[in-house]
Amino acid sequence: MSTITIFIQAQGRAGIAEAEVAPALAAADLHAELVRLGLEVTPETFVFIDEAEDHVHHGKPVHGLKHGCRVHVARCQRVKTTVHYLDRTIEHAFPPGARVRTVKAWAVHKLKISPTDAAEHVLQLCNSTDRPAGDTPLHELVTGHDCAVCFDFVPEKRVEG
Repeated sequence: MSTITIFIQAQGRAGIAEAEVAPALAAADLHAELVRLGLEVTPETFVFIDEAEDHVHHGKPVHGLKHGCRVHVARCQRVKTTVHYLDRTIEHAFPPGARVRTVKAWAVHKLKISPTDAAEHVLQLCNSTDRPAGDTPLHELVTGHDCAVCFDFVPEKRVEG
């Protein structure tokens, strides 16, 4: 039987776990594998494949599993994401596996920012100097029990002169 390698990231847990699983898997089998790796899977946690909009439903087959995909275990079903740019503020609820680059692309489109300006700006966590990498999933940025994250859309470098 062939297997695929998946990478598991869990909200509130540092690092990435790796597992070998069958390519066609039921939700119960995936949950059992997550528990085997020491992750707590309860009715209050949600499992997402990559940046899928919907979580894995118990009793159903898992869709989207492929070699190298990321499996996200989160207590948030959606992450309320706020982006501030100049005098504008926009919000959208993303799945917890959505990456920072997805949020940036959405913000650029929603705010109608030119490609030139977009290339010169980055997302920075509100009230900080932290600029997470584009491949960071949103659930890694959620703190406490809030299912929310806030960004400022700021220039990557400020040129004074």
